[in-house]
Amino acid sequence: MNMLWIVLGVVALVGMYFWSLYNGLVSLKTQIEEAWSQIDIQLKRRADLIPNLVTTVKGYAKHEKGVFTEVTKARTALMSAKSLPAKAEASDLLTGALGKLFAVAEAYPQLRANENFLQLQKELSDTEDKVAYSRQYYNSVVNDYNIRIRMFPNTLFNEMMGFSEKEFFAANEEERKSVKVNFE
Repeated sequence: MNMLWIVLGVVALVGMYFWSLYNGLVSLKTQIEEAWSQIDIQLKRRADLIPNLVTTVKGYAKHEKGVFTEVTKARTALMSAKSLPAKAEASDLLTGALGKLFAVAEAYPQLRANENFLQLQKELSDTEDKVAYSRQYYNSVVNDYNIRIRMFPNTLFNEMMGFSEKEFFAANEEERKSVKVNFE
């Protein structure tokens, strides 16, 4: 009879371990989905601001059509991207295109003083900060999740329970280049 209680106790402990492991991984996976959703929200917000910014700059820089086309294409790519890697790549393209747009704006002093442009630039800057924070939070949650599923004995049961490693949100080569500031 004592042996039966010991066996039941061991089975109960193993069951509690699996229950805890599964629930912990489900919780982290849900946090990853929520973190990705926050990135997606900020990317949408940025994409929504861009037409207003482009319209404001267009009034001053009518001959800079190539820059506006590039920004519009990048925005469209971001809005139509479905997967994490596709959205990350489209976001990077849009960041580069916006840099060119702001370079055009620098050439027009009266535009830089325009209240609408300044407000849009502030909103876009705020959104970029939120995107960066959201990416950082996403990567933090992915890191916690990946560590948890790599730990022994969890590695023995992850595939059986349907859990696999997640990808980090990474910067592309263009974003890794050093920025050159020139005040001449």
